[in-house]
Amino acid sequence: MPIPGTPMMTVGSEINIVRSNRVVINNTICPAEIIISNGKIINIVPKKSLAPSKGEKIMDVGDLVVMPGIVDTHVHVNEPGRTAWEGFQTATKAAAAGGITTIVDMPLNSLPPTTTLSNFNVKLQAADGQCYVDTAFWGGVIPNNQAELVPMLNAGVPGFKCFMIASGVDEFPHVNFMDLHMAMKELEDTEAVLLFHAEVDVNQGNPALEDPTEYNTFLNTRPDIMEVQAIQMVAELCLLYNVRCHIVHLSSAQALPIIREARQAGAPLTVETTHHYLTLTSEHIPPGGTYYKCCPPIRGKDNQEELWAALCNRDIDMVVSDHSPCTPEMKLLEDGDFVKAWGGIASLQFGLPLFWTAAKQRGFTIHDLVQLMCKNTAKLCKLIERKGSLQPGWDADMVIWDPDKVFEVQEQIVHHKNKLTPYLNFRLHGEVFATIVRGRLVYQERKFSPKPQGELLLIQQTKAEENTAPYY
Repeated sequence: MPIPGTPMMTVGSEINIVRSNRVVINNTICPAEIIISNGKIINIVPKKSLAPSKGEKIMDVGDLVVMPGIVDTHVHVNEPGRTAWEGFQTATKAAAAGGITTIVDMPLNSLPPTTTLSNFNVKLQAADGQCYVDTAFWGGVIPNNQAELVPMLNAGVPGFKCFMIASGVDEFPHVNFMDLHMAMKELEDTEAVLLFHAEVDVNQGNPALEDPTEYNTFLNTRPDIMEVQAIQMVAELCLLYNVRCHIVHLSSAQALPIIREARQAGAPLTVETTHHYLTLTSEHIPPGGTYYKCCPPIRGKDNQEELWAALCNRDIDMVVSDHSPCTPEMKLLEDGDFVKAWGGIASLQFGLPLFWTAAKQRGFTIHDLVQLMCKNTAKLCKLIERKGSLQPGWDADMVIWDPDKVFEVQEQIVHHKNKLTPYLNFRLHGEVFATIVRGRLVYQERKFSPKPQGELLLIQQTKAEENTAPYY
């Protein structure tokens, strides 16, 4: 909480100085003052506790932690077209409440999908004036759109996502091996990154369907081998072409040896996992609990511990939400049918406390959190010289939070458009007090800026040799 006697800042106002006893700077946490001008950090100095100059807005937060704002590179906003599921205003409000200062929107499930330059412009128009946090955009690779890739890249997307298996929506079909060759030839010698939903159909026949309200019935339809075979293919392509590749939402730890081997051979391959794979396990999913369904699926406890070990040794580079909401009706709650229900988990607002609650029990530090949820994600989407760290010259993006505060996830505090999430009634460690985006206080104690002032981020394609080193 702010120091008694210091004025409360009006939400929406520009802050000149943020002062705390616990500021996360590089590998230290120390008392400091962050001096801000025109949305940028201009200096970080030892804490002085001086009275403000006339007109100066100082935010003194005492012992609350001040760290870089989170960069979440895997968010399905679904606007335009499917705004009953989510939208830019609700998604970015939820992000702000969760200490996220930048999101990167996925190219589906909006209508139209972000698979052409024209469709990208439609999405930019839909997002304009609606975002409470800064927002960037991935493009999409689908069959026969390779001629659109470089134009979208030049227009400001940092890279593209593709599916190696049916995506669930007809307007975003999955790619085959030849499609990938054509796309990667188009992207060779660019700075683009190609993101893979890495599952492939395997010829295992249709497993006998037992009770569809039992989670294991669904889990058996998405075995580990689907991820393993897909990631083997990605690794081979990554070594063949001069294109950065990225595995989204890694679920199966069985694929980790392939990833390690490809990296050792020189593949520019990065990997993310998500909060649901690190927090939830198949053993604890209740019958009919279709709000736990996602693809790839949540697997068992032993698999989860292997993912945590991979995070510890940096075989996995980052942790994101893969926020993929839908309307409650699509989850078929009355039937409880895991096989037919829509897959996707809503979690955007709660990524920070979800990760911290589980990570601190395993010896992870706040510095690890910054690396995995701020720095590496900013690097993935080519924002590393602007976001992900508290440094002079970078955007003044910050989350102010209490890592020791315990709170319960209740429906009334959820800012996603649809409140259904497996995390309802979870008790989590780490409550967000305030979020600052480019020096502006956009969120504080469940209040938001009167109007959205987030920027739409168009990523410039300029060579930056010093930032091409691998994460690992």
